[in-house]
Formats: sequence, C-alpha cells, structure tokens
Amino acid sequence: METLRWEKGTLYLLDQTKLPFEEIYLPCRKWQDVRQAISVLAVRGAPAIGVAAAYAVVLAARACCEKGQDDTFLADLTAICKALDAARPTAVNLHWALTRMLAAAGEGGTPQAITARLEEKAIAIHQEDLAVNCAMARFGADELGKSGKKLTLLTHCNAGALATAGIGTALGVIRELHRRGLVSMVYADETRPLLQGARLTAFELMADHIPVTLITDNMAAWTLKTKGVDAIIVGADRIAANGDTANKIGTYGLSLMARELAIPLYIAAPASTFDLSITDGSQIPIEERNHDEVRSFRGVAAALPETPVFNPAFDVTPHENIRAIVTEKGIIHRPDAVSVPAFFQH
Repeated sequence: METLRWEKGTLYLLDQTKLPFEEIYLPCRKWQDVRQAISVLAVRGAPAIGVAAAYAVVLAARACCEKGQDDTFLADLTAICKALDAARPTAVNLHWALTRMLAAAGEGGTPQAITARLEEKAIAIHQEDLAVNCAMARFGADELGKSGKKLTLLTHCNAGALATAGIGTALGVIRELHRRGLVSMVYADETRPLLQGARLTAFELMADHIPVTLITDNMAAWTLKTKGVDAIIVGADRIAANGDTANKIGTYGLSLMARELAIPLYIAAPASTFDLSITDGSQIPIEERNHDEVRSFRGVAAALPETPVFNPAFDVTPHENIRAIVTEKGIIHRPDAVSVPAFFQH
C-alpha cells in the first residue's frame, strides 16, 4: 500500500479518511485537488504532506503553462505556492518542500523547461523521503535497542508509512526494532478526535505482524504506570531551534506523564521538520480545525450541534520533557537551544 504515487502526470493519494475499511486512491490532476486532500487529511503526516505539495507545484506549473502567459508564469506559480502553504499551517515540511520547489523554478528557463525541472525535483524529494525514513529507523533502533531487551513502547497518532512516502518516522523506528526482534508490545493511543491511532497506526502494525494494543487516549497514564512501558516514541510536525516540538494534540500530556513516571520520550523526525528560524515553541502556529470533528465522527453526532468546541490539531512539548530527537543524520540527546543548532552546524 502506497501513501502516494506519481504516474503519467497524475498524483494518486491514498484517501486516509476512508482507512482502515476502504483503500481508495484519489487521482489529483490539478493542484487544487492536492490542496483539498491536504486540508481534509486525505493525505496527512508532515513528510507526506511535503511530498504531495511538491507534486502539486508540478501540476500548478502545467496549469500556468497552459495559460500561455510566460511573463506572469513565476508570479502565478508563487501565488499558488502561497495558497498551498496555507493548507496546514503547523506542518513545516509543507513550507520546506514549497520553498525548494520555488527555488528550482527560480533557476530560469522557459515555463516548459521550468515545469520539467520541477517534476524532476518533486521526484527527488519523494525519493529522499524513502532514504531518510530508513536512516532514521536505523539510528532510532540503535538508540532504543541499546539494552538488547525486548521493549514495550507507546506511540500517539500515526507517524508511520501513511505519514510519509516510506516506512515512517516513529513507526519506522518501531519497524526496525521489530525486525531486530526487540519489540514486545506497542500501545497505540486512539488519538481523538479523528482516531489516527485507531484507524491508521493499529492498522499498519497489525499488517506488519507487530504486536499492538489499542488504548483510548485517557488510558495512557494508567498504561504507562502499569504495563511496564520502556519508552514513548512519536513523530513531529515542527521543531523549534531549542527542541520544543509540535506534534498531534495529546503529545504534551504524554510528555507530562512520562516525566512524572521517569519514562523517556523520543521524537522521530527528519531534518526538514526543524524550523531553526523560531527560537521556541511559543512561535509555532497551532492549527485549529473544524469544530464538527469533535461534535461528531463520520456523520454520527456525539454532541448537540450548537455545543461550543475548542479543537487545536497540535500541541507543543517543551524540550525539557524530551529525552532525544531521532533524525536521519543522528541523535540529538537532551535537545535545547545549544544542542539543536550545534547539531545542524556539523
């Protein structure tokens, strides 16, 4: 099962809103199709969003070519990239991919030549994500598997193959640990309100025959206390220069539980998820989503339609609560305002 594929000028996205019961691919032939898929979480996970956005720029460039207005080509493409960037404000990989695509467009040439170059760049970004996932998995498994004993782990949301173009970030590490015979059990938070843990993470791990037990989010503290959990490992959507990390809502709470119970919390994220332009997590924009996501699920009401709702999609875990950040370039132990920038200066 592929999260996305590029085939004969069309981007096919696995519609994750239909999982785990239906496997449906959305054909995206216009950049607007990709933006809509990103907005409704048909494609989700910071790395996958970045790859999808790169292909959206190719589709946009083709549309701009068809207009036949060469003198406005770059301006039109830049405006479209701005619209794509607004689809998910927290996930920095989206901005990272669009910045790379615009830089490639700015290298000059005819609109047709630029479009061809953009397709090459999007394919390269796609292939890079595959390699990044594998490198991250090895570093993470080396770190968590140092003791050589089988581990009981807990994860939140979905940071797996469905969140990337490859084997995943946090789940990539878990997959590698499992390959080495070092996983006893993975507890997966259901992840309210859209249940990515229940619909996606449990689904992925079961498909790979990795031991998994699904729990509701409000069972996490008791699970950590009573089930011998050795570590928590999750993904990230944006990491500030001091190591403060934005991830799916509920991660901050997990970090407080972990600190109380002396259980290490690990973040697995590619270098593209770091935003060194911001000093700390207070500067990370937090997306607030449609209130009906909380009031109902798949059309079934859980509350009165007029019920007031607060629905932030992400929260920020302070760096003090993070044992280490796993990247494709290595491990950042005890991330802070010194260790994170120093890591990227090597």
